[in-house]
Amino acid sequence: MPDTRPKLVGINHVALEVGDIEAALAFYGQWFAFELRGRGEGAAFLDMGDQFLALMEVEEITTDNLRHFGLVVDDREGLRARMEEAGITFVSDKRFDFLDPWGNRVEVVAYPDIQFLKSREVLDASGHEGLRKSEEVLEELREKGIDPPAGA
Repeated sequence: MPDTRPKLVGINHVALEVGDIEAALAFYGQWFAFELRGRGEGAAFLDMGDQFLALMEVEEITTDNLRHFGLVVDDREGLRARMEEAGITFVSDKRFDFLDPWGNRVEVVAYPDIQFLKSREVLDASGHEGLRKSEEVLEELREKGIDPPAGA
């Protein structure tokens, strides 16, 4: 009997609970360059190329312990240095994880070091013309039967 379950394709967006939309925009804007995709009552949407991060204002906040999500950046070490200088507390010795002011646990990963693959068109349109995968990651993709396009 064939498996008729839908296969996961990717993530369209992640929604985070925050206590104040303006404060959340200021916090994330301090660390990441982004375009505002849109706003609604108690919500703001940060564009990430073909995906987005939704900030949703709620009254009651709970802290994430192990539950987290990973943001992909083009300059992980530069961000780490700026956050360390500003006194941001990291919550993992092994990974680049921090808590935002509302307890959302965020892991920061570098685009060249992960298998997640953006199309060249999306990268170029979002200002990442020179961003490329590491050779190690390209080999991991090939081992899975994924032939990365030239310039990946």
